[in-house]
Amino acid sequence: MRISFLLHNAYGIGGTIRSTFNLAGVLAERHDVEIVSVFRHRDRPAMGAPEGVALKHLVDLRKQSPGYDGDHPDCRRPARIFPRGDGRHPQYSRLTDSRIAAHLAALEADVVVGTRPGLNVHIARQARRGQIRIGQEHLSLDGHGHRLRREIGHRYRAMDAVTTVTEADARAYRERLRLPGVRIEAVPNSVPTPSVTPADGSAKWVVAAGRLTRVKRYDLLIEAFAKVVAARPDWRLRIYGGGDAISSETSALAALVKERGLADHVFLMGVADPLDPEWVKGSIAAVTSSRESFGMTVVEAMRCGLPVVSTDCPHGPREIIEDGVDGRLVPVGDADAVAAALLELIGDDALRQRAGRAALAASARFDPARIAERHEALFAELVARGEGARPAGVVREAVHRAAGAVYDGGYELLRTAVRRLRSIRKRVSGAR
Repeated sequence: MRISFLLHNAYGIGGTIRSTFNLAGVLAERHDVEIVSVFRHRDRPAMGAPEGVALKHLVDLRKQSPGYDGDHPDCRRPARIFPRGDGRHPQYSRLTDSRIAAHLAALEADVVVGTRPGLNVHIARQARRGQIRIGQEHLSLDGHGHRLRREIGHRYRAMDAVTTVTEADARAYRERLRLPGVRIEAVPNSVPTPSVTPADGSAKWVVAAGRLTRVKRYDLLIEAFAKVVAARPDWRLRIYGGGDAISSETSALAALVKERGLADHVFLMGVADPLDPEWVKGSIAAVTSSRESFGMTVVEAMRCGLPVVSTDCPHGPREIIEDGVDGRLVPVGDADAVAAALLELIGDDALRQRAGRAALAASARFDPARIAERHEALFAELVARGEGARPAGVVREAVHRAAGAVYDGGYELLRTAVRRLRSIRKRVSGAR
């Protein structure tokens, strides 16, 4: 099969990039695979390109590059195809609209895979007839705003399949969006076998990692760890992470560490890549998020032999951790419960080491080869059935395009009406 992935920016750092690279690398062992990055802002991918996978880009943001697109006049005009409800919309423009459209019009592939809602909408609207259209969802349905849920509920009807990373989210898509004829399958993200020796459970360190955002609730973890230190001052905590708001979030967390008198026990380590060598320096992993779409760090820690104490947040941890066997699930927002679960593992060496071995064994189901087999089976089945070219599919596409014209027209009429109303209100205000 010829498989093409459409990715926001293959040259950055993030879970979607990592999972796409993992999947593409395994599929490339048996298929012709490419990754098309909408944006390119550095010469080489920060996370390393997967072997055997062709890597292309559509918009060049490298200022020293002869193909620099940052000064193109269409860069300053907002995108019309990429949905406004997608949080990345401010980065998209009329230039990305035209570049993505041209790419999809010329694309020779059996399967085209989008990796975020905005790109899935492009594929739904612009992919060539006969190609299998797959929309990957790396965030939960509840993580999308109302505006985006409304649009994907309409646009995804032109997809052949939508994959989510948890079964809980797949149920949400099946039950809450009306997508007749669209396969909705849960396929988790993959994590490779670490290149380091697994942790042995003897180190007196708890490790946490992820983007420094409020949803990760590192403040809650610090509060919980203050209770741990009161009982076991010989244990310490390392928190790894970066993100768009790294400066403000780091400052707030650093202030909390100082306020709680934990400067000798809690350490903000910044970004580490790869993380595997850091995981194995610990004996327990902690996740205190209020919401997770999957929980890549949960799997990464388990693959390094660490049991995980995690909040039982939607949607991922419950589908990864077996409570009481390879980790602990605790109520969201409950610092006392987090501290109690950590202390249970800290206080029993045999229990902690047994849970670490169970975590290592259970995490093998997330190996890239196993996950790639599930994607490959779905792609092959849809290609064999000719989903993208079957008569019913042609009819569905024609109906969808007609409905889309009405949808777009209605949206433009609404925008025009709003602009006119604002203009009238300004004139009335000025006349007073």
